[in-house]
Amino acid sequence: MTIAQRIKTIRSQIENCCLDCDRNQETVLLLAVSKTKPATDIAKAYQAGLRHFGENYCQEALLKQQILGAYNITWHFIGPIQSNKTRHIAQHFSWVHSVDSLRIATRLSEQRPTNLPPLNICLQVNVSDEQSKSGITLDGLPELCSAVAALPRLRLRGVMAIPAPQEDYEQQRLPYKTLVQAVVDLNRPELDTFSFGMTDDLKAAITEGSTIVRIGTALFGSRTSFTPPNGMIRAKK
Repeated sequence: MTIAQRIKTIRSQIENCCLDCDRNQETVLLLAVSKTKPATDIAKAYQAGLRHFGENYCQEALLKQQILGAYNITWHFIGPIQSNKTRHIAQHFSWVHSVDSLRIATRLSEQRPTNLPPLNICLQVNVSDEQSKSGITLDGLPELCSAVAALPRLRLRGVMAIPAPQEDYEQQRLPYKTLVQAVVDLNRPELDTFSFGMTDDLKAAITEGSTIVRIGTALFGSRTSFTPPNGMIRAKK
């Protein structure tokens, strides 16, 4: 199956999910998770209509951005953020989904170029309280929201979550329902983004209000190691 055919299949799944829960499919953005995939695959997805791509690894992403500079891509950073990568992320991405501390948010704000729009920020919440996962607790969400919203070069948009895997549909819904209610309780109208839902829990995520679903394997195939093309040793700073 080609990338274009996979995109068509995924869009159909999103449409059906939205029909089942009485939502407009235009309220759900398909974010293509392109980590470890070559720039040629991203170009194919772009030519098939996608414009938003998510990357987990900063250096890999910067190489792809150089190669695909002629494409009007909106780049999302969705992986763990190292302090020594915040400048590159602040300079080269439009969205960051994985902010889980005021320290990282402050660095992104200070390093966001003034000639660019404010950086769109989602706060990563460890909604399943997994020790191995990044993210703040639900209890810590109100305080971090207030602090990040006050930073001048950022635009706080919402939350991101990667719950513990569940096979049962109703069990998949529970952490999302809990997170959405926590955001509603904050009573902050600017929080308009829920970044959650992947291939295996797409329906549960959309049913509970996801506005950005992050799809990788179902779109590009199984994960591989990223190999920079000849001559592309490091990204432009």
